[in-house]
Amino acid sequence: MTYSAIETPVISNVALWTGRVLSGAVIAFLVFDAAIKLVPLQVVIETTAALGFPPELARTLGVLTLACAALYAWPRTAVLGAILLTGYLGGAIAIHLRIGNPLFSHTLFGVYLGLMAWGGLYLRDPRLQALIPFRR
Repeated sequence: MTYSAIETPVISNVALWTGRVLSGAVIAFLVFDAAIKLVPLQVVIETTAALGFPPELARTLGVLTLACAALYAWPRTAVLGAILLTGYLGGAIAIHLRIGNPLFSHTLFGVYLGLMAWGGLYLRDPRLQALIPFRR
């Protein structure tokens, strides 16, 4: 059985750096979010309770967020990290939708972050570009 090689696209410097900046912004936000949940700050305790969760769950969510961010930041596991982040953000979207938070500022924030995460990964990873080739 013969397998054909998938041609790996060449990434321009502009695309590579745009992807790095997008990914860096996502990682920075996730690390910040995890840190305030690990402490946890009073605002985190109040917000967790307002979302319908016990306040002691904040630290668990912080650990999960940090684990997803670490997997996403490491190039070898970035795709796995993006997949796990997508699930995590999907849960956040569902929670905000369930309690009736504002659509564009709260509920869709997970969509914005997910688009940034996948967009940044797509721009910096030629394997993902080969897997999902957008046509011009």
